[in-house]
Amino acid sequence: MTKELKIGDIAPDFTLPTDGGGEITLSSLKGQKVVLYFYPKDDTPGCTKESCSFNENLSALNKMNAAVIGLSKCSVKKHDKFKAKYNLTFPLASAENNNV
Repeated sequence: MTKELKIGDIAPDFTLPTDGGGEITLSSLKGQKVVLYFYPKDDTPGCTKESCSFNENLSALNKMNAAVIGLSKCSVKKHDKFKAKYNLTFPLASAENNNV
């Protein structure tokens, strides 16, 4: 069942696999601000620019107690390559089954 969220809604909890063989659960970040950005595909011009921008500003976001998570339908294996290629230092979550 798909639920459309509106501004101000509380995001439903999820657990997803991430790069490096990990996983992330939204509720584990309770008490932090969370920047969850959705992007279509690893290693495309717009998505690369967006991801690199978050990475370049990660220190400032961390000072605001904000965690950054990138989310796409790409596989964890593709995330591993994308993250290594651009030295991204935040988790990339995979929703291959379109479950978020």
